[in-house]
Amino acid sequence: MAKLLFRLRHVTDEEAMEVRDLLAAHGFDTYETQAGFFRLGVDAIWLRNPHQHDAAIAVLDAYQAERLERAQREHQAAVERGEAETLWRRLAAHPLQVLLVLLAVGLIAALTLLPFLGLSRA
Repeated sequence: MAKLLFRLRHVTDEEAMEVRDLLAAHGFDTYETQAGFFRLGVDAIWLRNPHQHDAAIAVLDAYQAERLERAQREHQAAVERGEAETLWRRLAAHPLQVLLVLLAVGLIAALTLLPFLGLSRA
């Protein structure tokens, strides 16, 4: 019976292609499923041979550790160059979006605290 190997939901196309290529390079027999129109299924990569599962997981763990290290290096380099996104840079680039988010957060906080503020007056 096939075993779930890698969920593709919320995964970038770049990462999904890297995972496909990695699994193919190591000779794992895989197939993919799609969630479908109503999202009732699972977007995933499955391993046909369950006896290869431990080896495939080890390969994916090594890949994800390397990907994490690479992303951290890229972020650190962006911080050192002064190009990393900060709240102030986002505010300068998208002022309306940031202000609407802050307004929504304030509204939600007010609606949440309103019953408690009414109790303090009694």
